[in-house]
Amino acid sequence: MRARVAELSKQLIASGRASDQCQLLMSIPGIGVVTASSFIAAIEDPANFAKSRSVGAWIGLTTRRYQSGEVDYAGHISRRGDNHLRSLLYEAAMVILTRTAAESALRIWGMKLREKIGFKRAAIAVARKLAVIMHTMLKTGELFNRSPDIAAARRATK
Repeated sequence: MRARVAELSKQLIASGRASDQCQLLMSIPGIGVVTASSFIAAIEDPANFAKSRSVGAWIGLTTRRYQSGEVDYAGHISRRGDNHLRSLLYEAAMVILTRTAAESALRIWGMKLREKIGFKRAAIAVARKLAVIMHTMLKTGELFNRSPDIAAARRATK
């Protein structure tokens, strides 16, 4: 059983290295072969979504709302969509917030959010933003830019 798992892992890594889309997504810190492959398999064609912002909602990383009359309640995340992909994006967000040493505007934004709303909610927000960034990267074909306005993001946290 272990030998079969090792063989399948090697095949997954080899297919990830051969795929240009996987290589593109793995330029994001915290995103590995499994997360990149799962995202590509779930999204299939980036043209399926008109806006990158709708990908987060499709995965289930938006707040569930209850509105009736004068009541407007924002609850926990909706948990619709692909459970496996949502958990992988959440894990990647946790890695960005806790283990990644490289500074990026996404990490700085997440750390600022962590101070305001707490760690778990900030991780969900970073996961949603990751989904939006990954979809945009697949559409445009550009690598992840770690430093768009890092200086501005640092000033905003102070």
